[in-house]
Amino acid sequence: MDLFLSIFPIVLLIYLMVKRNAFPSYVALPLIAGLVYLLQMFYFKNEFVLLNANIVSAIISVFTPISVIFGAVFFNRMMEASGAMNTLRQWLGNISPNPVAQLMIIGWAFAFMLEGASGFGTPVAIAAPILVGLGFKPMPVVMLALVMNSVPVSFGAVGTPTWYGFKTLLDSGTINGDDVSKIGQITALVHLIAGFVIPVLALRFIVSWKEIKQNALFILISILSCTVPYFLIAQFNYEFPSLVGGAIGLFISVLVAGKGIGLSKTAEVQEKQSIPGSTLIKAFTPTLLLIVILIITRVKQLPLKAMLNDATEWFQFSLGEMGVFKVSRGLIFSVEDIFRTGVSDSYKLLYTPSLIPFIVTVVLSFFIFRLSWDKCKDIYLKSAFQMQKPFLALVGAMIMVKLMMIGGEDSMTQVIGKGLANATQQHWVSFASYLGALGAFFSGSNTISNVTFGAVQYSVATATGLSVPLILALQSVGGAMGNMVCINNIIAGCSVLGIDNAEGSILKKTVIPMLVYGIIAAIVALFL
Repeated sequence: MDLFLSIFPIVLLIYLMVKRNAFPSYVALPLIAGLVYLLQMFYFKNEFVLLNANIVSAIISVFTPISVIFGAVFFNRMMEASGAMNTLRQWLGNISPNPVAQLMIIGWAFAFMLEGASGFGTPVAIAAPILVGLGFKPMPVVMLALVMNSVPVSFGAVGTPTWYGFKTLLDSGTINGDDVSKIGQITALVHLIAGFVIPVLALRFIVSWKEIKQNALFILISILSCTVPYFLIAQFNYEFPSLVGGAIGLFISVLVAGKGIGLSKTAEVQEKQSIPGSTLIKAFTPTLLLIVILIITRVKQLPLKAMLNDATEWFQFSLGEMGVFKVSRGLIFSVEDIFRTGVSDSYKLLYTPSLIPFIVTVVLSFFIFRLSWDKCKDIYLKSAFQMQKPFLALVGAMIMVKLMMIGGEDSMTQVIGKGLANATQQHWVSFASYLGALGAFFSGSNTISNVTFGAVQYSVATATGLSVPLILALQSVGGAMGNMVCINNIIAGCSVLGIDNAEGSILKKTVIPMLVYGIIAAIVALFL
């Protein structure tokens, strides 16, 4: 009964979002959060105060994804209003008018590099609007961007899902540093193999099989130019595979597309539009600023990352029964010991990729493009107005997730994980990645999926005699492929492009490549 009631809200949520006359996410998610609240109170017998403390924690947590979405929307509206987006469209058209080339350069290689630098759904938020600006339809673009942004995710945000995702196991001595390196190596191998298939399935959302076949050589070159350096770097480092692999892949993809190598000659030939060098540099400046700021604030070898994450207390004051409000030197705002339950949550104002780099870049761009005050005000107000429905949806999602994780080893998420593991036993190697995907579906994060289910995966591996690094690598791969079906990411993609009530339809389509990814992971694991 524990397992049934733990899984039931997830099944009901998916049903409500994919059925005919589907519920929009901003209705379905709060409803399911309410159902989980009732189950936790009356069946799992968790304390009323603890449940409410987790709801407050969830509302604080929402500020991270919603501020990132706002930053991305703000940035993209500025790019359109300033004319920079139009210049970028012309530039991409000059490199190649072939739609497959444009999709691979922006949707694959550029997003690959952005994932390596930032994570937090930034690649979808930046790449998708550029592709829509090139003339592709919004909903297929969201699906393509979600599916493409899976291979680099295990090493996204400068390797955070790998080095931080398994930190609890590492700190407890359950695994050691060599195990983490081995996990990274196996993870990269699985992603390398999946990379031959997944980008092709993503392209299929927008172009025909015929176009894919005609441009197969270019697609292969673009894929390998990212995944080969990615795999090679992962053999000795788990921070830079996606960032460096994406940068190399982007350079090679643009170079090869410019020369027309492997691209169909039947693509519509367009007359190249002359763009003055100064105009092009000006149009590229916001995007380059974005990337540079992301890199210098994410690479831990540079001092800025430590400064932005400085948790040294600056000041604090009591909120009474609500808890203690603290501000750190790195402007991390936290509420601790909510309702005296020990539950805490925080918001990293400077490190969350919203104020830095999105909002800072937009403000600088207002001056670069000399936009009028009225134009700037209009961009801000329209961006803020676009946040209403995503905010409600994400509040529902976060409350659901926080409530399902109450109880530690006996939480609803752990019950689901252990139930699946017990049902499969020695065959777990074929299913381990799907538990990782389930974690990403819940939480919207490969990192949190690894933190949540790493211990479950470890216990199953040791109980069944399976390789611990292999099973934890499958967990990490699963967390990455779960990005395709993660509710938070789908909401973010739709919000940035202004798509209403399409989350269920997108989920129905993206679950197919996610399942294929899991099959590939299982086959590679069985060989290993």
